[in-house]
Amino acid sequence: AAWGGRSCVLACAVADRDVVRHAYGRIAMDHGRLDVLVQNVGQRNRKPLTDFADEEISDLLNVDLAAGLILAREAARLMLPQGFGRLITVTSISGQIARANDAVYAAAKAGLAGMVRALAAEYGGKGLTSNAIAPGFFATETNAGITGNPALSAYFEGRTPMGRWGRPEEIAGAAVFLASPAASYVNGHVLVVDGGATILM
Repeated sequence: AAWGGRSCVLACAVADRDVVRHAYGRIAMDHGRLDVLVQNVGQRNRKPLTDFADEEISDLLNVDLAAGLILAREAARLMLPQGFGRLITVTSISGQIARANDAVYAAAKAGLAGMVRALAAEYGGKGLTSNAIAPGFFATETNAGITGNPALSAYFEGRTPMGRWGRPEEIAGAAVFLASPAASYVNGHVLVVDGGATILM
């Protein structure tokens, strides 16, 4: 609002492509333009890969990877005619480091990081930037089963030099930076927000 912009909330089931197209149509109709996309879509199913049915793999990749490509595509279609846009994708440190029983999620997040770099190359000369945020261990609904377990929670806190879980607003700050004029020459970058977890031996 301080920059003279407007925001609104529009519920969207990202796995339903018709709903996604309708949502972008509403944005175009109601606002006439789209300047910033922050896509933070994720679903998790932690178990060994050998325990996954084909349909479970497809469903997880549909939400965690394919939806990201489609959301970015539809945003770019609105941004390209105006010659300006910020594509911001929330990935995960799971796209860079790995844990057992998380192969499908990790593959999807690594795929999103690849998408971000490809779109940076594709649209950088057309006024759009494409960047990602890779959060570490955050106290969100997805991790409620871990944060609610004292032993597991302590393990993950110990895996971070700062000795604590991240707070959701600490991801928001990174998104604000990437959307702002301060990041106008940042393109194709994955900004890790993990309290130092990925650098700890």
